[in-house]
Amino acid sequence: MQRRYLPLSAFRAFEAAARLGSFKAAANELSVTPTAVSHQIRGLESQTGLVLFHRQVRKVSLTETGMRLYPVLRDGFDAFEATLARLMQQSARTQVCISATNAFTVKWLVPRMADFRSCHPDIDLQLQASDDLVDLRSTTVDIAIRYGRGPYPGLVTQPLFTDRFAPVVNPRLGVVSPKDLARVPLIHFDWKRPQPANPTWERWFAIAERTQPPRTSQLRFSDEGHAIQAAVAGHGIALVSLALIADELKAYHLVQPFGPEIDGHTYHLAMHADRSPSAPVQAVADWLRTQAAQ
Repeated sequence: MQRRYLPLSAFRAFEAAARLGSFKAAANELSVTPTAVSHQIRGLESQTGLVLFHRQVRKVSLTETGMRLYPVLRDGFDAFEATLARLMQQSARTQVCISATNAFTVKWLVPRMADFRSCHPDIDLQLQASDDLVDLRSTTVDIAIRYGRGPYPGLVTQPLFTDRFAPVVNPRLGVVSPKDLARVPLIHFDWKRPQPANPTWERWFAIAERTQPPRTSQLRFSDEGHAIQAAVAGHGIALVSLALIADELKAYHLVQPFGPEIDGHTYHLAMHADRSPSAPVQAVADWLRTQAAQ
C-alpha cells in the first residue's frame, strides 16, 4: 500500500506545541522561531482541513480534534525515540569475534557463555563456528582457536590445553570391557586433515595392543559433534575428546568404561601477530585462558 505524504516536520511542531502548551516553548525545543512553528502548524491545518489549536493572546490550546491527534503523535514519537536509543546502545556495545571448530564452539564455548556474560557484561561475543581455517588478516575475527601442533605463521599463539581421547558410551548399552567392542558399533568421525597422530580407532587399538574385532559394525560422521550425539543416543561407542564431553560425563549421559586414554592435539589461542589486541580482546583472551586452566 502506498503511503500518502506525511509532513513529519509539521507533525513534530504540532506535538511539541501541544505538549508544551506554547508555540514559543516548542520553538525553543526545536531550535526554530515561533513564527516557523506557527507556519508549520498552519500548513498542517491547511493540508488536512483540520483545526488543531484555539489561538488566544499569548496562549494556545488544543481543539477537540487536536486533543484526539496529540496522544497518537506523542506515543509515536516516544516509540521512535526509545527504539533509536536501544539501537544506538546496541551498536555502541563492544563485540569480540572468536573463530573455532564446530565441535569446540558447541561443546566447549557455548556452555561457558553464562560465565562470560557474568564476568564481562559489557562485551558481546560473536562465535564463528567453522572447521575451515580462517585468515585473521582478511576477516573481522579477533581470536581463533587452532587445533593441532602448529606452527602457525603470522599468528601469536599460546597453548590452552592438550586434548585426551577415550572410548565413551551410553551406560544403557552395558559396555564394561574391551571385549564388548565385538558387539557394539564403533562410531568414527573423519578428520579434515589426515595425520598419523590423529586420535582414531586404529591408533587406539594399536596403543591398547588389541586387535580390532572382525566384522564390527561402524558408523561414520564428518563432524565430531555428530559422533558425540550418536554416542549419547546409544548408537554405539565413540572415541572422542574428553574435554568436549565433560557435561555428558557429569550428567551420566556417557561413561568411560575402560582405557587407555590417548593424546589428541593441542588447542591454541591465536591472534594476529601484527595486530595489537584491544582491551576487550585481551579480556576475552584472559577469560579463555582461565577457563582452559580449570
